[in-house]
Amino acid sequence: MPHKIGFVVVSSSGHEDGFSARELMIHAPTVSGWRSPRFCQFPQEIVLQMVERCRIRKLQLLAHQYMISSKIEFYISESLPEYFVPYQAERFRRLGYVSLCDNEKTGCKARELKSVYVDAVGQFLKLIFHQNHVNKYNIYNQVALVAINIIGDPADFSDESNITSREKLIDHYLGHNTEDPALEGTCTGKSDYISPLDDLAFDMYQDPEVAQIIRKLDERKREAVQKERYDYAKKLKQAIADLQKVGERLGRYEVEKRCAVEREDYDLAKEKKQQMQQYRSRVYEQLELHSLVDAQPMGAKMRRPFDSPLQPLVHPSSPCHQPPTLLLPQQEERVTENRFADPFLQEKPSSHSLDVSPQHLTGDQALPTTDPHPRTHLEPLPYDERPLPAIRKQPGAAAMEPEKSDGDISEAPKGGIAGEPEPLTEKALREASSAVDVLGESLVAGAYSKTWSYRKDALLALYKQLMEMPVGTPKEDLKSMLRASVFLIRRAVRDIVTPVFQASLKLLKMIITQYIAKHKLSKLETTHCVERTIPILLTRTGDSSARLRVIASNFVQEMALFKEVKSLQIIPSYLVQPLKANSSTHLAMSQMALLARLLKDLGTENTGFTVDNVMKFSVSTLEHRVYEVREIAVGIILDMYKQHGASVLEYLPPDDSTTRKNILYKTIFEGFAKIDGRPTDAEIRAQKKAATEEAEKRKKEEIKALQGQLAALREAQAEVQEKESDAAKVKNQDSQGRKAAPPSAPEVPDNHYLDNLCIFCGERSESFTEEGLDLHYWKQCLMLTRCDYCRQVVEISSLTEHLLTECDKKDGFGKCYRCSEAVLKEELPRHIKTKECNPAKSEKLANRCPLCHENFTPGEEAWKAHLMGPAGCTMNLRKTHVLHKAPTLPLGKGPAMTKSGSSGPKAGSKIPTPKGGLSKSSGRTYTKR
Repeated sequence: MPHKIGFVVVSSSGHEDGFSARELMIHAPTVSGWRSPRFCQFPQEIVLQMVERCRIRKLQLLAHQYMISSKIEFYISESLPEYFVPYQAERFRRLGYVSLCDNEKTGCKARELKSVYVDAVGQFLKLIFHQNHVNKYNIYNQVALVAINIIGDPADFSDESNITSREKLIDHYLGHNTEDPALEGTCTGKSDYISPLDDLAFDMYQDPEVAQIIRKLDERKREAVQKERYDYAKKLKQAIADLQKVGERLGRYEVEKRCAVEREDYDLAKEKKQQMQQYRSRVYEQLELHSLVDAQPMGAKMRRPFDSPLQPLVHPSSPCHQPPTLLLPQQEERVTENRFADPFLQEKPSSHSLDVSPQHLTGDQALPTTDPHPRTHLEPLPYDERPLPAIRKQPGAAAMEPEKSDGDISEAPKGGIAGEPEPLTEKALREASSAVDVLGESLVAGAYSKTWSYRKDALLALYKQLMEMPVGTPKEDLKSMLRASVFLIRRAVRDIVTPVFQASLKLLKMIITQYIAKHKLSKLETTHCVERTIPILLTRTGDSSARLRVIASNFVQEMALFKEVKSLQIIPSYLVQPLKANSSTHLAMSQMALLARLLKDLGTENTGFTVDNVMKFSVSTLEHRVYEVREIAVGIILDMYKQHGASVLEYLPPDDSTTRKNILYKTIFEGFAKIDGRPTDAEIRAQKKAATEEAEKRKKEEIKALQGQLAALREAQAEVQEKESDAAKVKNQDSQGRKAAPPSAPEVPDNHYLDNLCIFCGERSESFTEEGLDLHYWKQCLMLTRCDYCRQVVEISSLTEHLLTECDKKDGFGKCYRCSEAVLKEELPRHIKTKECNPAKSEKLANRCPLCHENFTPGEEAWKAHLMGPAGCTMNLRKTHVLHKAPTLPLGKGPAMTKSGSSGPKAGSKIPTPKGGLSKSSGRTYTKR
């Protein structure tokens, strides 16, 4: 059973003096809680460590009346060994957030108590506070939290471990089930029941000492109920109710005393203190008088949280719990019938009194125990060693007649004759008139009875009656019996008692599989049975009882596979209907699980399931608020892809980077890749990384091998040179006195190497005089081009940079982030939107041609191969003129162009263009040599 979880504050991002986050560890009417520093930076953060690893069920936050955060986020973590150094935020998992009201409606005079239901396991809880709501009282823009309460279960133990061994044993032998819907509404019938004493509102309005007494009495009450000592439990219940009012009054006195101290009205504070002491002493005297506490002064036994360090609360059912010192003695169970009932807590004339009249005390409380050593803590025993309930029976107990409880009275037959159900009411008669005409009033009255055993017996009697129907019965009578039975089945399927629900399913199965076939009724009757019951059955798959959910889901799956129902294709059409926005989590999960199972059993060929309806339903479910529902939808989509391949893709968005930002779609498309045998993105990245590493390794090995070969060549060259020098010496000695040989042809001096050479394309020609080179640059060089916007001659390799930084029209150009080329600004949005350009690579990996827009090998020499080679750039228009070079015109007779565009190239100037000069983005200029 979920209970209050103690915690300590690990850290906080800051606090105002006197309002530390450690104040959150105390729950009392006078606590101030935590406040952020004045004019702090947002978000603010608090980290709590729970006393044990637990499954959190509920969080309660008590906000300040005007220092209110607009939003509070929750994160949880299993462990935090390296929280402070270094900080590792990825250890926390986000649970969600809550928004707080700005409190304008109350004029910032009330505090909001926010309850958040969660289901998360961990030991560390982090709260992140966002920007505060602005109001006239919060002048320093602070946020505050008055109190926080954590309710949950120990994570290492199931719910069953919290039930005592004796209770389990009794349930086992009596055939009880804690999940039986008949027990719903009781503490033992709900594993998620949360005691009101664990609620934050209880501690914030109760005096701490009285709150401890109430919790002790509540434990005594539960023990009394387990031992079936109901009179004593009733006495404790009344005492708890009265004590709650006492605690609220004492808490109010404490607040008034604090306010008086703050106003420095010490006379009033002293008066309130004395008033509290007198009232408290009278309360404790009454408790001792009624043997609810021992005679030891309560003040000596209970230290208030203001006088002692806080000890985190540990629930008795927790595995970390140690048996506490018993503050309430065992003797209070031995109250005699002669105990006098005094008025309770009469500070002022009040109606609150502790009801301990003699008729409320039975002999059950006066029986002495036969055990000379009363046990205060029952150790759990192995299942086979647990005592039977009869062993606990006292020798004299058999002579005592147990009192009849209210529950027993409610289960007693209310009809005039014992053993018969109560008669039908007028409303029930009108509702079931058609069934009464066919089945009789007695059977229908049993189906409508308030006693579940009568309801079950009525269904079983109807089952027997239908099985014994003779074959020759007229069809109309058979149909009437069937429709009346379906009417009662619809009512019984809604029943919260498991045996009644199971009896209705048994009857429905018999009608569909045996009754209709035996009497050769038409498919219309089968359709009637299914259509009238399947909506209710699907609703029961979302029941709060796990047992009923499983029973309903299994029966729907079984019914869908009946040969009589399978051909009708009714159930699949219900399962692919869109989930309602307000549908429960259990219902959504059960419907998705049923769909997944039936798809495997039935397939999509003439079963009611089609690719269209299944995919539309599954894709819409990907937006569901519950993670488990989305996860099942992903599995269904992957199964559909296995069966139907690419036809599934038309129901999904395109597989691109934008879509893959959604983790669900990323999972789906990677699942498709695995099904097709294609590598996923992660595998492709790993393969590329491995290929790159392998290429680097081979490159290093080749360099090492080349270095070895170069060293060997140098050694061989040195040997050859040594031999040649020796031979030259011998030859010089033999040729002394002879004539010197004529000098060889003069070599071209180094300072004339650049004559007649184009420094861009490397072409050498006798026509490349100064004037010829200018003409070559202007019209023929394959490495150069003229800018269409400023008419300057630039290198093709730097054309993009020229347009962006040097051109007269550079303000009209922008750079495409994808292809890295210069594009006119008015065309740039369309260019980017169409995504038709070829993406560029980094300069280290490839060069980018601005003419053909292709990527090619990096390096300076690669530009020549691309622009001048036969297999290179196809958009270089000067390549087409290579075979048709015009003869160089005599000087002064060609079309000369001046800087203004009216004269040809001049010797000793830069390359003439319509605007004059040669532009090169690297900053180099080429003048007369």
